[in-house]
Amino acid sequence: MNAVVREPVTAAQQLVLLGTGTVGAAFVRRYQQLQTRGLAVPALAWLANSRAARRCAGELETVLEQVRRAPAAADPRVALAATTPLRAGDVVVDATASDAVAGRHAGWLQAGIHVVTANKLGTGAQLQRAEQIVACGAASSARYGDSATVGAGLPLLSSLRSLVAGGDRIHTIEGVLSGSLAWLFHRYDGQRPFSDAVREALAAGFTEPDPRVDLSGEDVRRKLLILARASGLALDAAQVQVQSLVPPALVALPLAQALEQLSCIDAPLRQQWRHARDEGKVLRFVGRVDRTGAQVGLRALPMDHPLAQGAGTDNRVVIHSDRYATQPLQVQGPGAGAEITAAALLDDVLRIVETAARPIR
Repeated sequence: MNAVVREPVTAAQQLVLLGTGTVGAAFVRRYQQLQTRGLAVPALAWLANSRAARRCAGELETVLEQVRRAPAAADPRVALAATTPLRAGDVVVDATASDAVAGRHAGWLQAGIHVVTANKLGTGAQLQRAEQIVACGAASSARYGDSATVGAGLPLLSSLRSLVAGGDRIHTIEGVLSGSLAWLFHRYDGQRPFSDAVREALAAGFTEPDPRVDLSGEDVRRKLLILARASGLALDAAQVQVQSLVPPALVALPLAQALEQLSCIDAPLRQQWRHARDEGKVLRFVGRVDRTGAQVGLRALPMDHPLAQGAGTDNRVVIHSDRYATQPLQVQGPGAGAEITAAALLDDVLRIVETAARPIR
């Protein structure tokens, strides 16, 4: 985006959507549903991806298709930066997985521009960037809506922040944080190849566009970092120990080749599944953080373990704190899918619009 006009923050003036993949397309559908219901959503002014940017004049579906079918740009940063100048009070919705876009969150907030994001590379990557986002949001009247980054809108971040704001101390956060990996291990029975299930999850939109992001544990690490930082732990990405499910031979391959050779993960996972079954346990991919460290990886859990429960794409998180010392706080619900992620993004947009329009007393 080009020049930013610095003005006092007022009610939301325009909405800009960055990212037109499965989540972006679901956002447009949800936006139209809310309009039909008469909800006060700001005007969707621009749609953009790494190839093109279009003003929303006419049918939104037509504009969406124009952007999605645009030819590749020589410089993929150009289109995302080419929309109309943003003003304080505008809302930028980041439905990308772009590090370059996430790198602009702090600057937008500093300029009074609200940011709503499903992009975990804002507060789930470098600690310095995460701290800048928090600082810039606190220094301006702009708001940062990030409920879609973890749990696809489940009340995880809001619960943690409310506890901390109330003086509670968080001791442990432990959870099944990947909806795609939850779905995979809920379904896996040791019979059908695990790689087949991964391809199915990719086709259903449960995984990241490159499922190695999920299988490597990187997606869970980012979410764990976001939760840890929201609870007051200034955790750096390098401090999280990650057990990847991706063999080294697949790491550097182009995506298409990696998917072709994905069957190399089947035998090791079948062996782990059988070992867990023989002990009366189940496999779950878990992230855990406490004051001594953080770990991400596959664990064999007893059937009665809180994280062994759930179904489908459910995220399940257990929080121990001063307040919840004897019986932990548990949050569970669907944690993957374009539709629920888009709904979480629009929930944040509506909260920002409502707050911005509220008169100062």
